[in-house]
Amino acid sequence: MSLVLAAYTHNTREFIHESRKLIRQKHYLALLSPFRIYAFLLRFFYITIQAFIIFFFKPPPPKDSGKLEKPLGRIAVIGAGLTGISSAAHAIAHGFEVVIYERTDRVGGIWAHVNKTSGLQLNSLIYRFFPGLLWTHAFPRRDEILGEIHRVWKEYKLDSRTRFETPVTSVKRAPAQSVDVDAEDLDPKKAGHARWIINDGSDGIFDAVIVTIGTCGDPARIGFPGMPGQEEEDSDSGSSSGTGGPSNGRDKKHAGDDSPDEYEGQVYGGVVLHSSELDDADLEGKNVVVVGSGASGVEAVETALGKGAKGTVMLARDDKWIIPRNIFFDTALAAQPFGREMPLSFLWEWFLRAWQYHGIEDLSPRGKGIFEGTPIVNDVFLDHVRAGKCDYVRGDTLRFTTKGVLVNVRDKDSKPGDRGEKMVFEGDVVVLATGFKRPQMDFLPGDLFPDGYDRPNLYLQNFCTEDWSVLLTNSAYINAIGTVGHFHIGIYTRVLLVLLMDKGARPLPKDMKLWVDNIRFIKSGARGGALSFFTYMELTIWVLLFHVFRPDRVKWLFFIMQGWGVYPRSSKKFI
Repeated sequence: MSLVLAAYTHNTREFIHESRKLIRQKHYLALLSPFRIYAFLLRFFYITIQAFIIFFFKPPPPKDSGKLEKPLGRIAVIGAGLTGISSAAHAIAHGFEVVIYERTDRVGGIWAHVNKTSGLQLNSLIYRFFPGLLWTHAFPRRDEILGEIHRVWKEYKLDSRTRFETPVTSVKRAPAQSVDVDAEDLDPKKAGHARWIINDGSDGIFDAVIVTIGTCGDPARIGFPGMPGQEEEDSDSGSSSGTGGPSNGRDKKHAGDDSPDEYEGQVYGGVVLHSSELDDADLEGKNVVVVGSGASGVEAVETALGKGAKGTVMLARDDKWIIPRNIFFDTALAAQPFGREMPLSFLWEWFLRAWQYHGIEDLSPRGKGIFEGTPIVNDVFLDHVRAGKCDYVRGDTLRFTTKGVLVNVRDKDSKPGDRGEKMVFEGDVVVLATGFKRPQMDFLPGDLFPDGYDRPNLYLQNFCTEDWSVLLTNSAYINAIGTVGHFHIGIYTRVLLVLLMDKGARPLPKDMKLWVDNIRFIKSGARGGALSFFTYMELTIWVLLFHVFRPDRVKWLFFIMQGWGVYPRSSKKFI
């Protein structure tokens, strides 16, 4: 409990420091504000809630960094982001030896490669990727998140089990003669499973593989004609280059119906940055054009204005739903059990337009439901638009010019590529908020993903239908309303552990495919596909039905859902 006491102490010191600062500044009304005292007490209550979670649900860490005496199995974890660290910590806490493979030189995944101003948009109470976390802020920023990832990594003795700068290039089945099991136990069709070799096999043979490379890899730097270092390409004046932007009225020049060819040969003379490169960027007093309207674009606008930018323009190819940073609203939205648009879904959209988008309703998406894509969670961006600090431009980015970006600006009811008015938006800095590349999984055997059963069409959306011993936690989804960093990481890991321990609980490939087919039938007509979008409640229902339809699995219910009951064999608590 020393960690909890340290959090209480930190909270008190912050309050005292702020009080002294207000006294020096003679802001006595702010000093005595009941809201400030209320916030201080609320933070204490927040820490207390987390203390209860830690007490009841945190699994015990290993006593030392040595190998487990009698491991229940060996698991390879690919990726040392928060999902990989959490999965490995759960596995080793329950008696399974692990090895983590990380292609970079540090833990943290995507959080190790974003700006220091990046932070959670969701309340951290619904971003508990491991039960032992103790957040000191409701919306922690990058460094606090990385600090918690690193603390779990050290506490569960995962540092000695991590192979840095070791990209996984090959995952292959171990030959039958190299493992001490019957041939039947290697056949998924007979309730067995393959054993696995990673790369050259120097770390031995593994019973299962957890792939946690996520859905965000290296920065996606989309090239446009006229970008510095970009070769000039022919551009069709009526087409989109793939990323677009919203428009504002700042520093724009009307291009009328002229062809973009009049700008051929022009090269942008300003600075071009990816949205992940803003930490050291000098943006004070400058006009910043942000290409892209996703979460990274919204965050780039906030960062630029926070660094003193004179003004910002966001270029949006299409509109995306922006929902408030409200734990009650976000939880209620994620509690929709159907994972698709329903007849009454328009009520959510009406409410958002009336509340979140008041005064700028035209920015809300038309023809796209709230349950058809991952919404952005943000409270500040729309206020910047209302205040005129950010000009939102809906259109297609065509090319860069000497002083800015040429955009095909469209009306609110248009689609990407529709005819519009061509305008140039000038800026000193252009930020490519074009997101990150989706990591490839070509290191896995191709036969794990037969036609119709590749990502995201997997068993429970995360297990390969040909062999459940390959788990793709947070690496298979496309869109969702929920959070990637919550208790489902532990649940999926413990489902895998149960399948390794209990042969009678294992699904056959035909059963896993039947599950996928049933979801497709139930969600037939869902935009983008049955498993391309889900809500957190839908995921929870999947896991509960995992037990309901197989009563022989009910005995594992409290272990899978709460993590109670299975500990290393050397522990007196072992079942």
